[in-house]
Amino acid sequence: MDAAFPEASVEPASCLVSSLTGVPDEKDRHVLAAAIAGHAQVIVTNNLKHFPQAYLIQFDILCQSADDFLIHQFHLNRSLVIDKLDGQAVKIHRQMPDILSTLKIVAPKFVGLVEMFL
Repeated sequence: MDAAFPEASVEPASCLVSSLTGVPDEKDRHVLAAAIAGHAQVIVTNNLKHFPQAYLIQFDILCQSADDFLIHQFHLNRSLVIDKLDGQAVKIHRQMPDILSTLKIVAPKFVGLVEMFL
């Protein structure tokens, strides 16, 4: 991910990581710490139980599944999302159905929604 999105990399302070005891799995605390340090609004993961919303609310951060996040983005700007999917397909020398087939594994509802508009 660092190679594809270097601007998305955030190194949170270790004292912040260790203080986030409301995240049940210690190995996931760095994710919330990075979200706080990077001023993120959403943590996107399909491991929702590791990021209790009741705990995240104090940081004004939501936790959403990939499906929910992508559906929300689609409703905000359908044409931009479809353009980005097309761009990803072109960049890796694939077709849109290939991209959607891969995405269907983690975001099946989103893929169904996109397919209705193609």
